[in-house]
Amino acid sequence: MYGLHIEEILILACCLVVLSYVFSILARYIRVPSVLLLLFAGLGLRLLADSYDFQVYLPPPLIEGLGVVGLIMIVLEAGLDLELSKKKIPLIRNSLISALVIFIISTGLVTGILQYFLEQPLEKCLVYAIPLSIMSSTIVIPSIHPLTEQKKEFLIYEASFSDILGIVVFNYFTAKEVLTWRSFGVFGGNLVVSVILSLVLSFLLLLILAKTRLNIKFILILALLILIYSGGKMLHLPSLLIILVFGLMINNWEKIRLAVLQKYFPHEQVDSLRHLMHTITAESSFLIRTFFFVLFGFSIQVSSIFEQEVMVVGGCIVLALFLVRLLYLRFFLHTYLFPEAFFIPRGLITIVLFYKIPASLGMISFNDGILFFVILTTSIIMALGMIFYKKRPEQIIEEGQFSERKDIL
Repeated sequence: MYGLHIEEILILACCLVVLSYVFSILARYIRVPSVLLLLFAGLGLRLLADSYDFQVYLPPPLIEGLGVVGLIMIVLEAGLDLELSKKKIPLIRNSLISALVIFIISTGLVTGILQYFLEQPLEKCLVYAIPLSIMSSTIVIPSIHPLTEQKKEFLIYEASFSDILGIVVFNYFTAKEVLTWRSFGVFGGNLVVSVILSLVLSFLLLLILAKTRLNIKFILILALLILIYSGGKMLHLPSLLIILVFGLMINNWEKIRLAVLQKYFPHEQVDSLRHLMHTITAESSFLIRTFFFVLFGFSIQVSSIFEQEVMVVGGCIVLALFLVRLLYLRFFLHTYLFPEAFFIPRGLITIVLFYKIPASLGMISFNDGILFFVILTTSIIMALGMIFYKKRPEQIIEEGQFSERKDIL
């Protein structure tokens, strides 16, 4: 086994950042999301390492920690991109109902598939099915820039709601007590507390950002957001809701008509903070996403994906996820199906929640290759939808942080 020197690690890390930047530009022309290219880059590095018998141990907490920070940044970036108004109430309502209905039906079908093939208790199959039924906002949000504004907003809201709903339900079913009146009461109480905390903590974060005289603002806010997320997770609260509300509040501050708030937080002051947050969240999410998906791709045992059990179970799960989304969009939303029906990617949040499954609910018979297969296949399906989405190449650009540069090439 060959050990890497610190200089070699730094060179490799910088090369990955440059490669990710190139992927972001390349995605403009081939219409394949850069996160999928990063996954394949990680897979390629794994194959290369295996061919030279080069072994690298990636501790699960490292990938999980990157995933959590990346999730926070992606949801915050989504909140900063969304504009609230009365005319958008139907859009928000439809995206929430879509995320909820598709999530519930998908969870039921995936639970049935796992129970049929793995012959495990229902409650264990349900806990494994929940992460597999959550649409990945970390893959959806960076990949939708070629779409129309209405399509983009629908998918941003839907993916964000899917993350939040999935985490809430996962926390409930991994608790010590479920399906009792007491557990329902605690669950409902947690939701109410989360809504109240979302508003209070969002104002507190805005106060810190607006009133601090130090130039070092973003690192402080990032630390506070991670603290809020981690504390909320320990208390079984949907912490992502707080982060989403914070982003929405900054981006829609001019719509708050309270004179007291406008006096202490004038629109001009918040507008400068909004610009700062936009820039830094785009850069940060780009960096974290780069390392997370490359490391996750590197951690995949390529041979496990082609095992018969993995392909059969994973194929049934992917088919169920695609059909549920296709039928719901067609017969309930009555909307144009292309390319929205192809947006079924599973990614960062699915991986993070799999790491959180308690040992008491673990299934020895569950092959991790199923997880890898579902994530890769659903991402490829989304990429195919984007490839065949008809729009002129010069209008297509994937990463938001590149959209203001005309001289990118």
